Amino acid sequence: MNNVQTFFKNFWNDEEGLETIEILLILSVLIVIAIMFKDKIMEWATKLFDDIDSEIMN
Repeated sequence: MNNVQTFFKNFWNDEEGLETIEILLILSVLIVIAIMFKDKIMEWATKLFDDIDSEIMN
């Protein structure tokens, strides 16, 4: 039982996992924003590629 308590105490005090959680939170916010503005992003990307195609053809 002492090993389990030591494990959880060390796990609680370990701060290395916080970096991972912070990165996951940032990524989740970016994904939500991308989903919210999906139509605008697709419209922008389509226009960008159309402009590139027209420049290549000329």
